Amino acid sequence: MRPAMEASADQLIAKYNEQARAVKSLRASVTLAPTAGSAYSGVIEEYHNFNGFILAQRPAHIRVIGQAPVVAKNIFDMVSDGETFRIFIPSKNKFIVGPASLQRPAKKPIENLRPQHLLEALFWPEIRAGQHVLFEELDEPPARYYVLTLLRETSAGPEIARKIWFDRADLSVARVQIYEGHGKVASDVRYADWQMTADVRYPRDIFLARPQDDYKLEIKITQLALNEEISADRFHLEQPAGTELVRVGEGEEKK
Repeated sequence: MRPAMEASADQLIAKYNEQARAVKSLRASVTLAPTAGSAYSGVIEEYHNFNGFILAQRPAHIRVIGQAPVVAKNIFDMVSDGETFRIFIPSKNKFIVGPASLQRPAKKPIENLRPQHLLEALFWPEIRAGQHVLFEELDEPPARYYVLTLLRETSAGPEIARKIWFDRADLSVARVQIYEGHGKVASDVRYADWQMTADVRYPRDIFLARPQDDYKLEIKITQLALNEEISADRFHLEQPAGTELVRVGEGEEKK
């Protein structure tokens, strides 16, 4: 085992912010693998893994397409602009629209997998100057970590906003945990297989867990382009003619 590297909190914050600023857009061919959670018991239950494509651009645009193996037929096509998400499910002939901030777990399984969840895993916000950050060392054999805990102020007092784990073998980010209110983990994202693309390091293996939404998803990047211009129309998804419109949000679903 390699000796653990040393770093201060300020050095880790600078390293994290440099990585966050380095990635402005992403275009990737991926393999998507759902790995447990009853939320996957519906539309994609028959697929252990499948290929897909991800387009993402700051500040909040993302498009994700999943394709069935062999026939390359779309399982779903989903977009989000940070305000609204849209999902087209060809096999169900449904087009789902809802607010990106929707927190209520959906009864229909695919509605829990929303594009902005992936966006949070792909793009990181910078740590703001003056933000309250706690610093600790953790040993979880065989690895050793530094952990930065970011706090946010609420009317009830400070609470955890995010935890960032650095692998002390090379100081790469190994894990990011994003918290909702009351200490609940919204996303738990693990990163591995960091490689260079042009002059930017980026992980090729991303494992996303959404405990409140009851799903897990592994994203393996097979081809990657970073910081290329992506035209706005690539994030445009209109409801196909003849499909059923399902609106989700506050209160009961409306069709």
